[in-house]
Amino acid sequence: MSQAVVQLEDYRKTYVTGEVEVHAVRGVTLAIQPGEFVAIMGASGSGKSTMMNTVGCLDRPTGGRFLMDGIDVRALSRDQLADLRNRKIGFVFQGFNLLSRTSAVENVELPMLYVRPAISGIEQRKRALKSLELVGLATRADHTPNQLSGGQQQRVAIARALVNEPKLLLADEPTGNLDTQTSCEIMGIFQELNDRGMTVVMVTHELDIARYTKRIVVMRDGRIVTDTPVHDRLKASVELAKLQEEQKAVKLA
Repeated sequence: MSQAVVQLEDYRKTYVTGEVEVHAVRGVTLAIQPGEFVAIMGASGSGKSTMMNTVGCLDRPTGGRFLMDGIDVRALSRDQLADLRNRKIGFVFQGFNLLSRTSAVENVELPMLYVRPAISGIEQRKRALKSLELVGLATRADHTPNQLSGGQQQRVAIARALVNEPKLLLADEPTGNLDTQTSCEIMGIFQELNDRGMTVVMVTHELDIARYTKRIVVMRDGRIVTDTPVHDRLKASVELAKLQEEQKAVKLA
């Protein structure tokens, strides 16, 4: 078996607030292999957000080990950790987090500003346009976020996450602000990227969205309670066709 992209071994995370200790994650062991598409689910306080922060190298364990692509995260300095995030991880958030007065292509270029050695402006533009083409938005490269729909803004955010060619794509409630049809379109993009070999980890509270993935990890009280493959997997292209047929039927009625 190839080296895991994410390897958690007896991972523990405890936060201290005053005299109170909060055990957010309690001894989790988890491996995510290259090419997997994993959904992490759980109620508020289950530990899933802490897990996402950890997998995204935004947080360090207070106990246990965390390896990212074979690298021991606990051994890294703050600058090394920031460099690891920028090189190996792409982030997609519920709120898009785009600069409102900046064009789509310029938003996508942003992560490349922090790459060392520096990338030339010409190369940055070339990579950004290629990334927008991957998500079907090359023709809207010069548009600002307020000229784009919610689904198009999320596509820009996905393109931005992909521009540094990461090993891992992390999505935190990526369809939370979108309607059903647009959510299906976005999940179709994730499925297509995964089919091309991209490793994707997504936090969601919606079971219907989780069923587009290949594996569902459910957390409760800081522990993994189930970790199962998705047997009845939804395919975004099929679901989208059904939605479009339903909309036609409503209009005809």
